[in-house]
Amino acid sequence: MDRRRNMVLGPIKQLRMYLLLLCLLAAGNVWGQRDGGGREAIDPERLQTARIAYITTRISLKPEQAEKFWPVFNAFTESRDASMRTMGDLSRGVENMTEEEAKSRIQQKLQIQQKLFQDEKIFVAEAAKVLTYKQLLLLQNIAKDFNRHLFERGRERGN
Repeated sequence: MDRRRNMVLGPIKQLRMYLLLLCLLAAGNVWGQRDGGGREAIDPERLQTARIAYITTRISLKPEQAEKFWPVFNAFTESRDASMRTMGDLSRGVENMTEEEAKSRIQQKLQIQQKLFQDEKIFVAEAAKVLTYKQLLLLQNIAKDFNRHLFERGRERGN
């Protein structure tokens, strides 16, 4: 009887196992599809699913945390991505601009960087209501780790 009890996973362990499995399957599907030119065709929806599963697993996000965390994280990520695109746009066409325009663009970029910093402070304050500070620290490295994970999976498939 004791052996059977040890072989049955608790609900939290089952959830983690399912999330890990989802992450692995989703990541495999993202990289498993190719277009006719031999380049990787990435489905944004599957990539997002893989990213969610990866983050959830890496920071041990509980279901009740996930329910409150993802809306805050997604809003922060969308805002940050928009700001980064704007900063990238400000760096284009440098060869053909005047000194005054270049000065103005640098000032705009500095304002955006300040906004990014303020947005991150707000995000940390909001996320700290849901996550532990340890989970927040782990989260700061997750995006880089996820991109590296996808790159390595793509390299493995390319061989």
